[in-house]
Amino acid sequence: MSKPRRPTAPAIFLTGALLLGAAACSSDNSSGSPNGTNVGSSAGTSVGTTVGTTVGTTAGTMPMATMDEAALQALLNEVAPTTMTPGAVALVRTPAGTVTATYGYADLDKSRPVTVDDHVRIGSNTKTFTGTAVLQLVGEGKVALDDPISDYVEGVPNGEAITIEMLLDMHSGLYNYTTSPEMNRILDEVPDHVFTPEDLLALAFAQPPNFAPGAEYEYSNTNTVLLGLVIEKVDGVPVQEAFATRLFEPLGLSQTSFPAATDASIPETHPQGYLYGDNMSTIETMALPEADQPAAESGELLPNDVTDENPSWAFTAGAMISDLEDLADWAEALAEGELLPPEVQQQRIDSIAPVNPDNPASPGYGLGIASFGGFLGHTGELPGFNSFMAHDPETDTTVVVWANLANQPDGAAPAVTIAQALLKALTGTADGATPASSAGG
Repeated sequence: MSKPRRPTAPAIFLTGALLLGAAACSSDNSSGSPNGTNVGSSAGTSVGTTVGTTVGTTAGTMPMATMDEAALQALLNEVAPTTMTPGAVALVRTPAGTVTATYGYADLDKSRPVTVDDHVRIGSNTKTFTGTAVLQLVGEGKVALDDPISDYVEGVPNGEAITIEMLLDMHSGLYNYTTSPEMNRILDEVPDHVFTPEDLLALAFAQPPNFAPGAEYEYSNTNTVLLGLVIEKVDGVPVQEAFATRLFEPLGLSQTSFPAATDASIPETHPQGYLYGDNMSTIETMALPEADQPAAESGELLPNDVTDENPSWAFTAGAMISDLEDLADWAEALAEGELLPPEVQQQRIDSIAPVNPDNPASPGYGLGIASFGGFLGHTGELPGFNSFMAHDPETDTTVVVWANLANQPDGAAPAVTIAQALLKALTGTADGATPASSAGG
């Protein structure tokens, strides 16, 4: 398949992982970045506090630096400790081959090191799978981008004016349910609570839309939950089955799964996942309250183990599980359009626009895909985990990072912090990273 055109930006920008509210999406619903959702710090503030960074000149306009295993390990050993994550794993894949590195442990007790084979919750990276399945339906003529969501789901505020395209590119104006205090309280008090998609939409629709359909960009997990219901309605099967048939099996993603709503387990092996604070204390930002940050940074205040929190609240916006190699394979397939007709992939790439219209160099977001300069992919957080995946089609370079900590005490996203340093090293630039406004998770 020929590679589609893709936009370039003057610099590579990384946006903070999309912490889906309660840990999969952050509750900060700012329109300034592609990941915005603050379900609470524990629930997914990374998504809300996007870590945007400039790492250099546009990817694709210059060759990527080579990186061997020793160099990657040295970088991870240097950067990961600054994030306070118990463990982290990184991968760089280029035409020269694949190198990986690991840092730290699977739990605070240091019972075993993390490994490249560990499974983790991937948060809002799930959105790229959901978006791809919807675009497959578009390519098959079963769904049109200009279809109103009211054709598929009843009771959506402004449903006759909100199109499938607006849901994919975050222009619906619908309230982001993961910013709901009610949801954050439930997540803190009943972590094994099982949410249905209808429960999530009830939380969203109880609040008025934030703006008229199409008026502006604002990251909202509500959009992607609705798209999951579109997939189920059109395919006539649960989304788990649709994803397996449409996405996992064709690419051989044997370590990737979409858990049932009642299943809070993670396949073995997996690390424990940690979160500083809880959802309510971090509902405005992924950061701990300022008064608590010194204790966390000194090690007196430890992060909470949230490994077994039920991710059903994230549904098709962030509930999936995967591992390092599968995420790398998926990032490549996503950026290269392996599962879409060429004309649909081109439409996807052409849809990417700066999330901040006043800053053309800001991170981009399109039809279920984010752009960081020449790299195409996404970020993700769910309680306990933070991840970054992206592929640059021009240089055939793939970068994947995950950490078993959702948020640093100051709210930064550990995997994104590491990915920033990694992309700087690969592009050979020396300019520093600068925080961006909140994104989504």
